[in-house]
Amino acid sequence: MAVLSVFPRTASRRTVARTVRALGVVSASAALALGAAGNAAACNINEFSAEAKCVGDKGVITVTDVDPAGVPATITVFLENNGADEKKIGEQVVKGSREGTTITFEEDWKPNAQYRIHVEAKPYVDEDIKPNLTTPATACKTAEEETPTPTPSTPSETPSVPAEEPGTPTPSATESESTAPADAPSNAPSPAGESNLAETGANSNTGLIAGIAAALVVAGGGAVFFGMRRRGANSER
Repeated sequence: MAVLSVFPRTASRRTVARTVRALGVVSASAALALGAAGNAAACNINEFSAEAKCVGDKGVITVTDVDPAGVPATITVFLENNGADEKKIGEQVVKGSREGTTITFEEDWKPNAQYRIHVEAKPYVDEDIKPNLTTPATACKTAEEETPTPTPSTPSETPSVPAEEPGTPTPSATESESTAPADAPSNAPSPAGESNLAETGANSNTGLIAGIAAALVVAGGGAVFFGMRRRGANSER
């Protein structure tokens, strides 16, 4: 009977050991899965994006973080020249969100320029957004859109004389002076005090004066004739 009691105890211990080992394996697998899922959900370079655009007539560079965990990330922007950093544009910290959090760097970018965007979110991300950001081919404000300042013009002191057309005769000064228009005759009466003999026309008194003078001559001649006859008669007596 003592031998029979040993077998059940041994079987139960083995079962417990196997169960414990199975639980350990399951727990380890679950921990690895949760850890991997946590790292993936915490932060990822694919959750960051950059864009060059215009605000009014000014250029800006925006970076958007859609990390739902909201892990703080430091964003640094560099202007590239022939594959090397030419200058640092700026650095800001962003906390992402499921809807997306956007930060803005003021930069008067040139067309077709390249910028390197570096993301550092310890301990998850420490790399650049790929590929580098390339700006649009058109600037925010082109030269044609700028209104030129009008230059005030200075008026010339000497007025310009229009050029004479070929073949146009030029009248001489002598001809213009020598060909003065003749005075047109006028029937208007002469001013008071001037002789009536110089006047001609319907209003002249020349006929009347001539008639009176002829009458006076005739009367004078008659008087002389009668006077001479009287003297002759008296001498005969």
